[in-house]
Amino acid sequence: MRATLKKILAASLRVRASIFARIFSLSGCKPWTRGYDEYRWSKIRAVLESGDFTSQIGKEGYGFRVDERVVEYPWLLSRLPASPLRLLDAGSALNFELLLTHDKLNNKEIFISTLAPEGVSYTNLGISYVYEDVRQTCFRDEFFDCIACISTLEHVGMDNTFIYTTDVTKAESDPSAYLEFIKSLYRILKPGGTLFLSVPFGKYKNHGWFQVFNAEMVDSLINAFAPSSWSETVFTYEEDRWMTSSRDAARLSECFDIHVEKQYFSDYLAFSRSVICLELRK
Repeated sequence: MRATLKKILAASLRVRASIFARIFSLSGCKPWTRGYDEYRWSKIRAVLESGDFTSQIGKEGYGFRVDERVVEYPWLLSRLPASPLRLLDAGSALNFELLLTHDKLNNKEIFISTLAPEGVSYTNLGISYVYEDVRQTCFRDEFFDCIACISTLEHVGMDNTFIYTTDVTKAESDPSAYLEFIKSLYRILKPGGTLFLSVPFGKYKNHGWFQVFNAEMVDSLINAFAPSSWSETVFTYEEDRWMTSSRDAARLSECFDIHVEKQYFSDYLAFSRSVICLELRK
């Protein structure tokens, strides 16, 4: 009986999400308006279920008016090892059922580290939550096989009381604090382990609650981690799609901050114009 009710509830939620995504599409596809979240997740779900991210990126309409999660999540899951291992989600970007039940994640021992409790948790899926600042993490040295830090580093040392916590000690203004954070991640990663990391990339700007990383900052975090090997991929949103790019082509990219901007950009950019995704091996 309980299983049947659960299936009925899941089906009704999918129908509701489909309706709201349709409302968003029929209302002009303006990011952050009614139905945007459902529309965004429908696009993320589609690419994850296809299992074919690399052939879709750059195609007409890929991620149309959706923020960078539509490239960050598929990038991470396409690069993450399929084998069982111990994984840290530093920043709680993966705290969604669609992601946690994905084949690349549902066989892993997952810890989520974030500043404060969120509205939804998945302890029923075996997820462990730790509420902390990773710069003073409770985890012992060389504990994790892999670490995912998706669109989190840009908030470190910034004013996290704006959205993420009521802890006034996190109303910071220290743009270089990300280096200490990176060193903590290095310390708790096993030798041979991999850090998967993404940040907004382009022309430097301090938005108060986050910052856009430029090439010099990216180089500084790579140097702070001192990887044995590493690779990078830059993604950029142009016109109607997300596509692969380069540091040079994306060097002047900016972010649309919905909390501050009074008008949309001409192409209705949802958030970051470009992101850089790094795979750093210890």
